[in-house]
Amino acid sequence: MVILNYRSSYFRRILSTNKKKNDETLTNIKLPNILPEIFQIVLRYIYGGKISLEEYDILDIVKVLVAANELNLQELIPYLESFLLNKANWMEQHFDLIYQISFENDAFLKLQKYCKDLISKEPSKIFNSPNYSSIPEKLLITLIQNDNLQIEEIQVWEYVIKWGLARNPELSSDPTSFSKDDFNTLKNTVQQCIPFIRFHNVASKEFLKKVKPYKKILPKELYNNLLEYFLDNDSKKSVLRITKENKVHSKNIGSKIITFQHAELISKWIDRLEITDKLTTLYEFKLLYRYSRDERNNSFNKFREICNNRSRTITVIKVKDSNEILGGYNPIEWKFNGNYGTFGNTKDSFIFSFGNNNIRNYILSRVKEETKAIYNGCYCGPSFNNDLYLYINIHNELKIGCIKSSYEKDFKEINNSCIEEYEVFQIV
Repeated sequence: MVILNYRSSYFRRILSTNKKKNDETLTNIKLPNILPEIFQIVLRYIYGGKISLEEYDILDIVKVLVAANELNLQELIPYLESFLLNKANWMEQHFDLIYQISFENDAFLKLQKYCKDLISKEPSKIFNSPNYSSIPEKLLITLIQNDNLQIEEIQVWEYVIKWGLARNPELSSDPTSFSKDDFNTLKNTVQQCIPFIRFHNVASKEFLKKVKPYKKILPKELYNNLLEYFLDNDSKKSVLRITKENKVHSKNIGSKIITFQHAELISKWIDRLEITDKLTTLYEFKLLYRYSRDERNNSFNKFREICNNRSRTITVIKVKDSNEILGGYNPIEWKFNGNYGTFGNTKDSFIFSFGNNNIRNYILSRVKEETKAIYNGCYCGPSFNNDLYLYINIHNELKIGCIKSSYEKDFKEINNSCIEEYEVFQIV
């Protein structure tokens, strides 16, 4: 009991509140949420201070993780999470389970990040998983309503239909053979998902070929509005969510930091459009530089070499241990000449931030002091004067500086944060 009391705050609390019986024995401690065989594994760790994970089934490791959280063995949680994250295939095949437990437990930060990243950047791994049909409706809705989902909208529709059919194996995969009852069955299965599909981002041919055969599962008013929309391109009535098709939506821009939804919004800022305006200019984001790929020994040498004399560049920055993304647009050329820094003059540059993995949670800050909009420094990375710049500190750490000077808004809460990654794109 002494070891339990010392090693676990959970048992310390239980033992301190449990009174002894007359025969000097302690009252039984009940752990209804933990299986006996799982508790045996945890108990060996508590008494021995070690745990050999490779000898156990991966599903048991997940159960040990949940038990460790319940017993407040906080030092064990990151170790178990790291072990699971190295089992990529298993994690993808059991994504529904991992997603459920990660967001039911606030302590599982690494697993939460894994789930968010997989949903945003590699959704096909979830949709094509052997266990895809078993994911709950709530998780499917979370997937398809994600603004950062990097697949075509017609694929979203196809995956919803695939899920609905798998839930009703008696239904044919050919809708032309459906009876009225068959359509009603499928409709009842997928009806909660329909409002989150952006039908107006589907091409006309795809709508006719892949959506129209299932028109009986759509609300009548929605189908009539869509029919009007696709027959008359000037009709914009009852557009449910995003109503435009464009090049940015149709491609993965090849970034480890931003998605094409970020790229679309940045493109609007370049054109000085409101977020509700239609994007008329189809920009391509061409990756020039990635810190983790191109740089060596924590320097900015390759950045200056690759980006020198390049204009119309977007820098995007991922803050370490955070969901924060920052960046800036430089419409003029970077000029790294000589051994001293120079300022660049422009009225069109801006800096920005996206918080909490939410594209709608952004700050846009345009330049005020045009003569000091851009700084071409000798010993720093991309610099939008002091408002947003990258530097290497005395401990050889990549950091970001944010001191309000030439731009409208202040990002001081990010000042001196460590940086995980940054990329530079050229807008063409």
